[in-house]
Amino acid sequence: MVDSGPGLRSGATPLAVRMRPTSLDEVAGQRHLLTPGSPLVALAGDRSGESGSVSVILWGPPGTGKTTLAQAIARSSGRKFVELSAVSAGVRDVRQVMEEARASRDLYGLSTVLFLDEIHRFTKAQQDALLPGVENGWVILVAATTENPSFSVISPLLSRSLLLTLELLTDDDLGVLVDRAVADPRGLAGKVALDPEARAAIIRLASGDARRALTALEAAAVAAAQAVPVAAAPESGDDDGADATGDDTPAAGTPGDDESSTEAVTDAAASAAPVITTDIVARAVDRALLRYDRNGDEHYDVISAFIKSVRGSDVDASLHYLARMIEAGEDARFIARRIIVLASEDIGLADPSALGVAVAAADAVQFIGMPEGRIPLAQAVVHLATAPKSNAAYVGIDRAIADVREGKAGRVPKHLRDAHYPGAKRLGHGKGYKYPHDDEIGVVAQEYLPESLRGAVYYEPTEHGNEREVSARLAKLRRIVRGGR
Repeated sequence: MVDSGPGLRSGATPLAVRMRPTSLDEVAGQRHLLTPGSPLVALAGDRSGESGSVSVILWGPPGTGKTTLAQAIARSSGRKFVELSAVSAGVRDVRQVMEEARASRDLYGLSTVLFLDEIHRFTKAQQDALLPGVENGWVILVAATTENPSFSVISPLLSRSLLLTLELLTDDDLGVLVDRAVADPRGLAGKVALDPEARAAIIRLASGDARRALTALEAAAVAAAQAVPVAAAPESGDDDGADATGDDTPAAGTPGDDESSTEAVTDAAASAAPVITTDIVARAVDRALLRYDRNGDEHYDVISAFIKSVRGSDVDASLHYLARMIEAGEDARFIARRIIVLASEDIGLADPSALGVAVAAADAVQFIGMPEGRIPLAQAVVHLATAPKSNAAYVGIDRAIADVREGKAGRVPKHLRDAHYPGAKRLGHGKGYKYPHDDEIGVVAQEYLPESLRGAVYYEPTEHGNEREVSARLAKLRRIVRGGR
């Protein structure tokens, strides 16, 4: 029978908790915060208190290591560690921690790291209660938030703390965590084997979240162990090893045959570690494992289909491919960036509001995170897919860039050159410039392009949506500017 062990036993401490690093050296990811001499490294290595009692606000998505970093700092520096959650703690709890921290410092010279999770859930009054302890150095506050601290943390606390931004873990970071959890005695201790495709599936589903990766791995490990049949022992009446007379004594020359057979069965069962496959992962986490590798062809195929569906005004196909990206664990920020590009490249001035909607969706995703972020993403996609289309601005800038790259730049006309520095007027810079606001219609006949490019046309608006009005106005503007009023 497969030994369920601590890692596979129901009711055990969660794998994500057991595998929490005990030092900064074990932390996966966040290398930009853990370089030698960085504030976190200095804080963790300071046992004498020479670096002071600087507090830290850690801002980042769930599962990126905020709690882990706080605990590693406390352990590495030998400080007392106290953890509060803003969901359940109140002002009374905060004040009690502050009093105890002050007593520990004054009586025993022991400083306290207070880790406050989800500080954005604290009201202004509750955050105010933290100020005396932070200002007087009774505690080193390490506060974690998934929301923008500029909006969720009071200014006095922000000004007294270092703001550090955590990033989603890369696939390589998650791979290190998963492999360590499979082998480490604190984790699954090698009691399961992880199929390479299942490993990739767990990483993909985690979407940069270490906690989600380890939770999925643990659920899959339990499911794999339950799927392995119990090794059957020989039935009592089965005497294949006995002689023809029915004597149970081992035959001469084969001492301990039954004992050897039992050991072989036990060894075979022990060596048959359950294997976690993609099917087991899918069942364990109760979701379909889409064939989608963020570094492979399928990634680019789905993104391409998404872009072309929006451009082609098929709103249903657009939402389908958006859903595939979300369910495959695509970074929501990547999706938001693609939507912003789509708004300018394929809609442009045919619907000027499209870019604002796209940017607002990206801001919303950053502010509220996933899974709720799927809603503003969907809203933006529906807006873009149903909007009138124009790529005129996109084509226009590429035409202009092509001319510049071919050397068609020319000198800036003298009347447009900077005339604010001493000697500029002597060089004729700015001479003859016509100030458009002095004209009754706000537009004047004047050359703006270099002489070699006079008459060049880059932007050619379509007749789609709002760009029809732009086209009519542009025709008048060009006629006036180029001298044909």
